[in-house]
Amino acid sequence: MAKGRLEAFSDGVIAVIITIMVLELKVPHGGDAAALVPLAATFLTYMLSFVFIAIYWNNHHHLLHAVHHVTGGTLWANMHLLFWLSLVPFVTGWMDENHFAPITVAAYGLVLLCAGVAYFILTRVLLATHGRDSLVAKALGSDVKGKVSVVLYLAGVALAYVQTWLSLAIYVLVALWWLVPDRRFERLLTENKS
Repeated sequence: MAKGRLEAFSDGVIAVIITIMVLELKVPHGGDAAALVPLAATFLTYMLSFVFIAIYWNNHHHLLHAVHHVTGGTLWANMHLLFWLSLVPFVTGWMDENHFAPITVAAYGLVLLCAGVAYFILTRVLLATHGRDSLVAKALGSDVKGKVSVVLYLAGVALAYVQTWLSLAIYVLVALWWLVPDRRFERLLTENKS
C-alpha cells in the first residue's frame, strides 16, 4: 500500500492533539504581566508536551520518507503510536491541574514511555517489511537514542514517587536530547538521490 494516507492521517491526528493542548491554556483575567504569573506552570507543561509531540511528528516524518510502502501491520503499529500520543493532552492537564502530584507525574511519564515503545514497535514493523539492508534500516542504525529514552522514561516514572522534580528533569532532558537534529535520515535520503 502507498504511504500517503498514513502520513496524512497521522499529520491530522497530531494537529488535533496540539489543538487540544492549546485549548487548555486559559486566558488570564487581568490585563497586566502579573496576570500571567499563575499560568507559568501551565505554560511550561504545555511547552514540554508540545515539544514532545513536535519531536514525534518530526521523527515520524523522517521515518516515513525512508519507506516505500506500508502494510496492514504498519497501519496498526502507527495507530498504536497515535493512541499514546493522543493521551498527552490528558496527562499534561492532569499533571498541571494537580500541581505535579506524584501519580500525575508518573502517569505523564508512563504515556511518554508507552509512546516511545510504540514508536520502537513501528520501526520494527517497518524494518520487517523493508529488510535489514533497506534505507530505513540504515537510517535507524542501532537506535541507541530511542532505547535509552525508553529507559529514562521508565526511571522518570519510578522517581515520580520519590521526587517529582527529578522525574520532570528527566523528561526535559529527553526532550532536549531529541531536539538536537538527527541528520541520519536526511543524509541517507540525500545520498540515495545522487
